[in-house]
Amino acid sequence: MVQLGGLYGLWLREVKRAFRDRGQLVGGVSRPILWVLILGIGLNPYFRGEVYGEVTFVVPFTYLQFIFPAVIALNIMFTSVQSAVSVIWDREFGFLREVLVSPLSRATVLLGKILGGTTVAVLHGSLVLVLARFADVSLTFTDVLKALGLMTLLAFALTSLGVVIANRIRSFEGFGIFSNAVILPLYFTSSSIFPLDPALSRAQTRIVYPDWLVTIVEYNPLTYAVDSLRGVLINYNQFAPWTGIAVMVVACVVLFSIALYDFRRA
Repeated sequence: MVQLGGLYGLWLREVKRAFRDRGQLVGGVSRPILWVLILGIGLNPYFRGEVYGEVTFVVPFTYLQFIFPAVIALNIMFTSVQSAVSVIWDREFGFLREVLVSPLSRATVLLGKILGGTTVAVLHGSLVLVLARFADVSLTFTDVLKALGLMTLLAFALTSLGVVIANRIRSFEGFGIFSNAVILPLYFTSSSIFPLDPALSRAQTRIVYPDWLVTIVEYNPLTYAVDSLRGVLINYNQFAPWTGIAVMVVACVVLFSIALYDFRRA
């Protein structure tokens, strides 16, 4: 009971702190609006190719529909990783030291912080779902539940990644710079804002696109997370539907294990 009570207390503290941070809330609202309204509408006319006067679509969706699941992932990414800055804050001001001398195990302390960050990240991802009708994405109640499950897995993995970074980079400035250096390459090489043409075979894809780029996209775990969200939200998959779930579960286990190992050594 002590462990569960402590877990709940740490989770609640992370959630309350996030809701009191107006900067996070503004970012969680403005980011999807910017991407959906500006990027989605602005690039929508270019999301097709014209061959000898005949217009062909790369995928059978508008660009707004295509990037909609990716914007959810983007909102989750920023919120998850940035929530881990609380580890540096608590270490800097002595709160972490006080918690670690309590009866709570380090695994409980870490899990409470990660679950708190995961909850906030999922809520920020859910803000994007409000724009579904505007993006012409039709969602059923079942679709929303499936999406929330995938979003939770992604948020847990990314919050764990943020804690790994926070355990190794102990300044606020360094954390901000390094986390952005991780987030942006992960996102832009995840087939989030442009698709690999599904009509091409793997060999053809490596001819049309730079070989190094295709390799990075294929080995990027976020590629499969975004693909799973697309499968649920717009019924489009570039990979086997189960692949994204498997990759995210493995990422959750591996990243939490690394975070716990670092946390116990700290």
